[in-house]
Amino acid sequence: MSEKYKILSGYVKDLSSETPNVESYLYTKDNISKYELDIDINSKPLKNKLIEVNTTLKFQDKSQTEKKSYFEVVYSSIVKIGEDIKEKKELQKIILCDIQNEIFPKLEKVLINMITDSGYPGVKFDKKVDFTKLFNEKFN
Repeated sequence: MSEKYKILSGYVKDLSSETPNVESYLYTKDNISKYELDIDINSKPLKNKLIEVNTTLKFQDKSQTEKKSYFEVVYSSIVKIGEDIKEKKELQKIILCDIQNEIFPKLEKVLINMITDSGYPGVKFDKKVDFTKLFNEKFN
């Protein structure tokens, strides 16, 4: 394998849409523009240069109100790492940037479809996530 990595497969590991009652639904419908997108990425080594990369998107209202909805999707990517990848920083860049840039459009679509199907049409994420910029800010 001459490439740095290859995504062998990906799947939705967990999908959650929680709107506990009518009051929460009405609050969310009126305030969904205040909801924020959070991203969490973690990985777990498997054998034979394989890793499992779990990307979690949470779309939530961070205010203290109890009458709100919560949306989360966890997407798992099974990735084969190239034999020539030895440095930790290079592996971190693959996990936190390269893989994310490749899977994020699909993951974003899954989240938006779930939110729409949960009764909140018209949600869009105006700002595109720049994983390379985030990586460089954190590690350089």
